[in-house]
Amino acid sequence: MSLINIKEQNYDELVKEGLVLVDFYADWCGPCKILAPALEALSNTRDDLKIIKVNVDEQEDLARRFSVMSVPTLLLYKDNNLLDKRTGFHTLDMLNEWISDTVK
Repeated sequence: MSLINIKEQNYDELVKEGLVLVDFYADWCGPCKILAPALEALSNTRDDLKIIKVNVDEQEDLARRFSVMSVPTLLLYKDNNLLDKRTGFHTLDMLNEWISDTVK
């Protein structure tokens, strides 16, 4: 599945159904830049997962709504239910393990 950049008005619609990983990031953030290839690889290997990206500088209201205090911040949803929240850099293996363990 591809990465989706979103606007605030479609956030709730995108997390409403299925397994969704939300990446709150900033263009100036070093760890966010390092995380980006892992998210791209994840999107290419997991058909069961939708990944959406939220630029905190462009979507300040969304960042505030979810109390995003540092980037990258990752939110994992299943069918509109927030399952877990993580911050910081994660490798592809760490992401897969986190998702598998959380969704059990």
